[in-house]
Parts: sequence; C-alpha cells; structure tokens
Amino acid sequence: REREEKKMSNQFRDAFQRMSRQMPNMGGGGSGGGGGGGGRGVAEAASRALASTILALSLGYGAYNSVYNVGGGHRAVVFNRVLGMKERIYGEGLNFNIPWFERPVIYDIRTRPVNLQTLTGSKDLQMVTIAIRVLHKPDPTKLVWIYRYLGLNYDERVLPSIMNECAKAVVARYNANELLTKRDRVSADIARELKQRAHNFNILMDDVAITHLSFSPEYARAVEAKQVAQQDAERAKYIVIGAQQEKKTIITKARGEAESAELIGTAVKKNPGFMKLRRIDAAREIADIVSHSGNKVYLNADSLLLNLLGDADDKFEKGIGTRGWGR
Repeated sequence: REREEKKMSNQFRDAFQRMSRQMPNMGGGGSGGGGGGGGRGVAEAASRALASTILALSLGYGAYNSVYNVGGGHRAVVFNRVLGMKERIYGEGLNFNIPWFERPVIYDIRTRPVNLQTLTGSKDLQMVTIAIRVLHKPDPTKLVWIYRYLGLNYDERVLPSIMNECAKAVVARYNANELLTKRDRVSADIARELKQRAHNFNILMDDVAITHLSFSPEYARAVEAKQVAQQDAERAKYIVIGAQQEKKTIITKARGEAESAELIGTAVKKNPGFMKLRRIDAAREIADIVSHSGNKVYLNADSLLLNLLGDADDKFEKGIGTRGWGR
C-alpha cells in the first residue's frame, strides 16, 4: 500500500508539471485586445480542465484506497497517522479506512508449524539431541499488542528462544534412560512450559510434540554393551541352574543305585535263590540275542551263563559263601 500511495503521488506531481509547462503557451498567443481576450478564455478553460483532472484523480485515489479486503483466517489492525494504533480488530470481509491517514496491517491467525532441533544435556550429563515441532498462532484478541511490540514476524522473534530454553530445562530433569521410558511425561512437561512462556507474548500453542530423540554414539555403545552383559548374565544363570539340576540328578541316580545294590545284597543273603532267578533272566536274554544273531558263537555255555542244569549253581553258591555277600 505504501508503494501504491507513492505511485499516486508521483502521478499527481507529473500532472501538475505538465499543466505548468502548458500554461505559458496558452496565455501568450495574442498581442492585441481581441487576442488578449482570447488568451484569457483559453487560460480559464485550461484551469477548469486542470481542476477537473485533479478532482478526478483525487476521487479515484480515495475510492481505491478507502476499502480493503480481509481474507479467510485473517484479521486486520489499523495504524492511523494521527492517533497511532487503533484498538479495534477488523474481521474477514470488506472494510473501510481513510486513505493516506490510515494503513491496515493484516495478520494470519491460522495455525502454523515451527520446528526446532537442539543439543542439550540430561540429568546424568549425557548429551541428547532433541527435535520439537510446535503448532502455534497469535491470540486474535491481542493483535494490536503483538504488532506494537513484536511486529508481523513475531514467531521468528519469540519462538526459537523459548522453545530452546524450555526443551533444555525439561530434559535436564530426567536421566537418559528416563527420556525413553517416560517420553510422554517429558513431552507434556515441555508443552506446559512452552504454553506458560508463550502466554506472556500472547501466542497460543495448539500442540507440542517430540519428533526426534537421539543420544551420543558413546552412550549408544554403552547401552548396547550393557544389554549384551545382561544377556550373558542371564545365560550364565540358566547354565548354573542346569548344572545344579544335573548334579541333583546324578546324586539321586547314585543313591538309587546304592539302595538297589544294598537291597540286592540283602536279598541274596537271605535267599540265594534270588540269584538263580536273576541268572535265569540273564540266560533268557542271552539266548534270545544268540538265537537272532547270524554270527557263530565259540564260547561255552558257562561263559554265556546258559548252563542252568550243570554244577554252575553249586559253584556260584560256593563263590557267594566264600565272598560273603551282604556283609
């Protein structure tokens, strides 16, 4: 609008200069009385034409600059050259103002995004890179204050500093592992801090979100090594449990074999016929194996425990009596 006003002023100046150059030529044409009268008539006609031209240009300039349009999602405030900022806020549609004396300033009050990425330290002194995305808009009822103290680029003046400060202040309250396990709480704390700080500048926050969170390479390697160590510890724990179970199994098996041997010795001592029964069972199994085998057997019946009718039983009983089973 300032460029348009300057253009109209230049047009007025050019028109006046052209008329001033033409006036001497119109008034100095005749030398006699009749000629003088004709010159005065031409001068009067030129003056009337000049006045008409000035009036038409003035009306055109006033009509063109006396109205302005406010689009959807926008609001306007008006600066008066005499009174300063007017307190009224103009809504959408066609609005009127006084040409040259008043100048409208239009604000976009729709929600807009701002992204910020910063490097900060956690409570346990780990370096963290955090990225924040904020959806903001100006308070429609405070546009006069915003223009008076912040201007049209209010977001560039205010948001980077308060976003950076709030993010660093909140991250410093949590340890590095808590930033991952309590991410929703961290995001809520940052949003609360930002809304409080932005309210002082009449800026409304619609949404605050953490879009990226990363740690230093050293911390990432330390976390990975910790996880590997924990897995190794768990694996060793199960190995120890398995060894303990195997030990219990061996002990139980040994106790069973010892008890079985003791019971066999007691049975043989009380009744030697028990061994004969066992010899018969062993002979049955050996005979079944030999009968199904295709190999030739060159051992005698005593060696194969198959002599159940000879004097093997007497020799076996004598051997038991000599060694003293069950003692």
